[in-house]
Amino acid sequence: MSQPPSFTLHVSEDTGSDGEESSPNNEGALHTSFHQLIQEQSSLMEAGLELEMQDRGREPSALQVPPDTSATAWPEPRQGEQHPGYSSASLRILASMPSRTIGRSRGAIISQYYNRTARLRRRSSRPPLQQLCRTARPSLRLYDLETDPAAATLQDKRSLLVNELLSLSPSHCSHMLLTVPLCLAEKRALRQELSGQRGPLRHRAQHQEPSPCRASKDHIILCCCGIWYRLLSLLPAVQPWHYALKQIGGRFGSSVLSYFLFLKMLLMFNIVSFLILLVFVVALQAAYPPASANPQPFTGLELLTGAGYFTHSLLYYGYYSNTTLKSPCASSTSTCPLAAPPLPYNMSLAYISSVGVSFLITCVLLVYSMYRSFGESYRVGSSSRDLPAKVFCAWDFKVVQRRSVKLQCENICTQLKELLAEQRSSSRSRSLCQRLGRTMVLLLAWLLSLSTVLGCAVAVHRFSQHMHTVLQDHRAQGGGERQQEALLLALPLVVSVLNAVMPHLYDLLAVWERQDYPGAQVYVAICRNLILKMVLLSLLCYQWLSRRLVCSMEECWETCVGQDLYRFVVMDFVFTLLDTLLGELVWRLILEKRLKRTQKPKFDIARNMLELIYGQTLTWLGVLFAPLLPAVQVLKLLLLFYIKKTSLMHNCQSPSKPWQASHMSTVFITLLCFPAFLGAAVFLFYTIWAVQPSETCGPFQGLETIYTSWQTWGQVLEKSDPNITWFTWAHQHLVKNPFLPFFVSGVLLAGIYFNIQVLRGRRRIIHLLKEQIANEGEDKVFLIQKLHSVYERRGRRT
Repeated sequence: MSQPPSFTLHVSEDTGSDGEESSPNNEGALHTSFHQLIQEQSSLMEAGLELEMQDRGREPSALQVPPDTSATAWPEPRQGEQHPGYSSASLRILASMPSRTIGRSRGAIISQYYNRTARLRRRSSRPPLQQLCRTARPSLRLYDLETDPAAATLQDKRSLLVNELLSLSPSHCSHMLLTVPLCLAEKRALRQELSGQRGPLRHRAQHQEPSPCRASKDHIILCCCGIWYRLLSLLPAVQPWHYALKQIGGRFGSSVLSYFLFLKMLLMFNIVSFLILLVFVVALQAAYPPASANPQPFTGLELLTGAGYFTHSLLYYGYYSNTTLKSPCASSTSTCPLAAPPLPYNMSLAYISSVGVSFLITCVLLVYSMYRSFGESYRVGSSSRDLPAKVFCAWDFKVVQRRSVKLQCENICTQLKELLAEQRSSSRSRSLCQRLGRTMVLLLAWLLSLSTVLGCAVAVHRFSQHMHTVLQDHRAQGGGERQQEALLLALPLVVSVLNAVMPHLYDLLAVWERQDYPGAQVYVAICRNLILKMVLLSLLCYQWLSRRLVCSMEECWETCVGQDLYRFVVMDFVFTLLDTLLGELVWRLILEKRLKRTQKPKFDIARNMLELIYGQTLTWLGVLFAPLLPAVQVLKLLLLFYIKKTSLMHNCQSPSKPWQASHMSTVFITLLCFPAFLGAAVFLFYTIWAVQPSETCGPFQGLETIYTSWQTWGQVLEKSDPNITWFTWAHQHLVKNPFLPFFVSGVLLAGIYFNIQVLRGRRRIIHLLKEQIANEGEDKVFLIQKLHSVYERRGRRT
């Protein structure tokens, strides 16, 4: 009988896979060696075919197939039936393939994991894969137990696996047993057999009397391990708000949880900045207070206005001096007090350095958070817009409450409807008139939104000028201090009202313009609210730098800027409380008592996130003018966490809009980095390099700019000790020279470009691999059809 032809599928090999281990799913090795498998089992298939035909008495014509041999998938047969149109020999070859064997036969599973444990031992001594010939590749050479059913019985395979597991370390052995796809009874039997064979070894080791040193050493190691494990068990409880965050995530899902995680991240940023300023500036200035005017009595209104008693305090820039703290016994023979610092301490240099270091650390932490968030939400190969991924992978397993589970089911249904609507709208073609009408509606909506932003900016500017005139007239008439301080709250009140009212107007505008995609509607609302807040803050920054201030004192404009920013932070907190009280608590009572509805108000994640970004931007703007403003922000965030958590638990439900928590967290961290932090950094750097400080107060009085304090200190340091001229050189060539910032920016941009190219290359590789998987499936179908045709011709001959 003639030998069946061999079909060899040539697959290009990757030259970079020298050290990789072959696996039963290695398609390249299986395809290149498939002709060997056909040759080895051809005689067995012939004998099986003849015996089966003799037993069943089938005619050779029964093996004929329909003329249609297109590469289509065949239906699965019922139990006890054969595949229609395929001979039993072809089905035996199909059944002997690793993809059909692994997961169905216990012997194949045990053989697979026996080979895996053997590879762990032979990994260091095995030659590289490319040095072996094709007929000796590990894909077939190491899996002979799987390809040849007569090579070993199930018990032999089991004993081989047990022996290989005994040769591994206990940790590797436990991990291997956990990953074996067997039932619990089989795993339990393997564990008992392993423990039974390891028992005699332990019994022999116990009969040997250990030395006292070894016993004490083992006892110390066990005690240390026990203490370490107890500390690790206490680590989650030490984390702030661990149980509260777990409770929020379990009840409302990861979308609402992302707001509180974002708040926790901002709290960490402010704590770091506050500790740096406290240690290097505030504590030393409190230990050596300057001679200042008599403080005003505390009335309580200062908590809202920031003026009065707080004006001449550690809270603001004007309280800090420009003196150098020196040793008082440097020029006398008296005994030095213990409280005196041993070395000179330049307060102006410490002030600007602490602010710069706090901004640098915040920038590093922010960039790291953004990088990690991008890595979690925009992984290479992720399919967020894929319907199968949304069907099978969209469930949030943090949710445990029945009401939230039902709401999440509705959210997933909404997401599927939106994806289908997007696909339908993208495939739907519009006429030219419809496209023009749609474009005109969008342009008109954006024109109205930008017009409202411009109108708000003009209104704030005019109102600020009016309040400046009113305050000057009030001073000329000799009005009371409390009335004067109350007038200072007018501008923050107006700005906060605009920030609270305009988002609702933008929601009405979004209803009118009717975006094609619900996701686009969310992003457009975020963009419009962000533009409004950034434009108002830019206008206020311009007024602060141009000295057009509504202030209670004229001597120190930096203190006036700090007071303004303090009032804005406090007023933002007050309006957040009012929104929580009126928009959540009162509205829930109206829905339950008056309207008799069980539905609760929805927690608006986007608006609350933007409020956090706005408040943090105010804090970063005021670090230079109010060193203790991060402490105020820490207190505000702590209160806000507990207030929002309580209101969320009693008054709110999860948002009905579908939120991808990881993607939206990445968006808000990016907004926190680029418009917020970058804008605050530009404002402070311009103030340091180009704006003249006050001449009568502050640590930089009498200087042209704040930056000149570095130059003055470098010159003094060089005169005092000629051996440290390197500092002046470094300042001249690294700090003052613009080449270094351009070089660092170039390296950063090059790194970003390199990462972008790497991501593009990985996406291209993933696309090619998907095409290769599809082509290999077609190749398998083609090969099976050829095998079937060979056995069909052979059946006709017999």
